[in-house]
Amino acid sequence: MQNGEESKPFDLGVRTKQFALRIIRLFQALPDTTEARVIGKQVLRSGTSVGAQYREARRARTKTEFQSKIESALQELEETGYWLELLGESKIIPSDKLISLSQEQRELTGILVSSANTVSQNR
Repeated sequence: MQNGEESKPFDLGVRTKQFALRIIRLFQALPDTTEARVIGKQVLRSGTSVGAQYREARRARTKTEFQSKIESALQELEETGYWLELLGESKIIPSDKLISLSQEQRELTGILVSSANTVSQNR
């Protein structure tokens, strides 16, 4: 670790669960407005679904099933990224407060894309 970088767990099960917990805390901190509630429920649903999809992928019986679940997790990550952008750009949450969470969303996306590509090449 250099320059104050945080150590991130390698286990994707742990990382996706930590991501879900961060999404839950974000939801809990949202202001009590109609806009925040609507977008908040969307980000809560998609952001917490990533880890569930990943757990299902780990229990897949075939490579095809594994790839399908990874692709579902990727869809949820993309949707979560969209809702995070809306929260920041609408000024419901200051954009600077979303940087770390958005970065983790992008990192998880990259890892899962790589995983899906590897499975696809090995089929």
